[in-house]
Order: sequence, then structure tokens, then C-alpha cells
Amino acid sequence: MGIYDRDYYRDERRPASSIASYLPRTAVGAIIAINVMVWFLDMFSPETRTLRALPNGLTVVQPGRWLSDLLVVHVDTITHPLLWWKFLTAGFAHSPFNVMHIVGNMLVLFFLGRYVEERYGSKEFWLVYLATLVFANAVWSAVGSLAGELPWQGALGASGAISGMVVLFAFNYPHVTLLVFFVLPMPAWLVGVLIVAYDIYGSMGGVQGSNVAFLVHVAGAAFAAAYYLGGWNLSHLTHGGFRLPRFPFHAKPRLRVHTPDDREPDAEPPADATDLGREVDRILGKIYREGEASLTARERQTLETASREYQQRRK
Repeated sequence: MGIYDRDYYRDERRPASSIASYLPRTAVGAIIAINVMVWFLDMFSPETRTLRALPNGLTVVQPGRWLSDLLVVHVDTITHPLLWWKFLTAGFAHSPFNVMHIVGNMLVLFFLGRYVEERYGSKEFWLVYLATLVFANAVWSAVGSLAGELPWQGALGASGAISGMVVLFAFNYPHVTLLVFFVLPMPAWLVGVLIVAYDIYGSMGGVQGSNVAFLVHVAGAAFAAAYYLGGWNLSHLTHGGFRLPRFPFHAKPRLRVHTPDDREPDAEPPADATDLGREVDRILGKIYREGEASLTARERQTLETASREYQQRRK
């Protein structure tokens, strides 16, 4: 069976009337679509004007939109467990008064997030993206609350998760050349270092007069770094088990060629070539859907066995 004959490689043409044919087929596409849809809905939601009290006794009028006001996370959200859902929803809302807020985030997600999704698979990408959003917003709210900042101050946007995706891209493809501002060529690892350094500098008060929640960026980058260096796999949480993270700087295990004498007892490959071929098809389909990181030890053993038999046939 050729690769183009496999079920997971077929480009099935669905009827034009099917709703599914118009839906995004990748996690990145779905996330961009949700963010854009929420932004447009927010633009048509009622305007709001809220009076906010400042420490000096003055009051200011804060303009906004009803939908983004509903989804935004505040400094005091961490102290209200019934509002913790905002840690997630705030990542899908953007400033209704600054179109570059959503455009910048979605462009970075489009250009870099696609490769991160290919590396980890759509399911794992969804889990990492959402976990990064929640973690970054929760850290921002907790630190702001402990620091005694104004409880009504809010943060919204996908920047925490976007920072995490930049860090994961830099870790997985460090030597890929990126065009910063579409002009300046720079290796991905250097782009990641500069962005994180600037966000740390901003979170320490180094950037005056900015309304950017730099701490959200830093927290998202930190979560992504811990995810990569720790070798985490969040998909295992949905399979009834949890794999403990490795020590951050522990070398990743290498695949080794097994011989019939050193196979694990519970990792025996299928008995005949037909069964082996079917199992390989299933495993390759799993890689296509969920990424290579989702494979179990037995599935890796099967691929190694199939590869070894293929090489023997060629000889």
C-alpha cells in the first residue's frame, strides 16, 4: 500500500453543502477563527463606560464593550474562585479599540504556531495552548493581587499563549531563520531570547507608560519552557494516567534498534506481515492526528520492527 492510499492521507472532497467543509482543519486555524469571531462580536456588543476610583481619590471613566468586559480577567479574579473561568476566556478576547492587538497575536500564531502543532499534534497543541493561557492569566492575577494593585485592572488577549508558542518554536527549531518585522533575519533562538528578555524588563517596570501586561507574557513563556525542558505530555492526562516530568536538563531517551533477543515481553509486534502492516497504518495515522510525542513504547517498538523488516527486504 502506497502512502497516498492510506486513509489518513486522502484528501476527501466533501459536499459544498456540508458545514464541516468550511470549518478549520487545524488547531491553529480554529483558534484564530474563534479569536476573530469573538473580536467581531465584541465590536457589535453594547458600549460600556465604567467609573473607576483611583488611589488619589479621583475617578476615571473607563470605556469598553460588553462582551470583552464579560470575558476579561481582573487583578482580584484570583480571589473569586467562581470567576476562574475568566483565566481562559480572557485569552480569546482582544482590545476592541486597537485592531493591531488581535492582528499581531494572530499573525505570530499563524506563522509559528503551525510548526509547533505539526511537532506535537493537534490534540496536544490544544492542551498546551489552553494550559498556557490559564497559567499566564492566573499568575498575572495572583501577583497583581499580592502586590496590592487596583482590583479592577484587567488583562485580555492571547499574548500569554502566543509567548509560549514562540518559546516552543525557538526550542524545537532554534536555527530556523525568522524575518523580524518581515525585514530583519534572525535565528529563532535569538528571537525567543530577545522577546523574553524584553518582557522580563517590562514586567519589572522598565517600560514606562505602557498598558501591556508583560507579566502575562513572562508567565506564558515560563510555562512553555517548563513544558519543553520537562518533557511533559498533557495528552496523557486524558488517557487515565499522568507521566511525571523529567528533570529539566535530563537528556531525552534515544530510540534504539531492538533485536529479537532484547524485545520487551509486552511489546511483541504483530505475528505476520499483514497484521504488521495494519498496525503500522494505525500508528502512522495516530502520528498524523496527535503527533509523534503521543506514541507509546509498544508503538515505537512496532515501527522499529517494521523498519527493520523493510530494510531486510531491500537487501
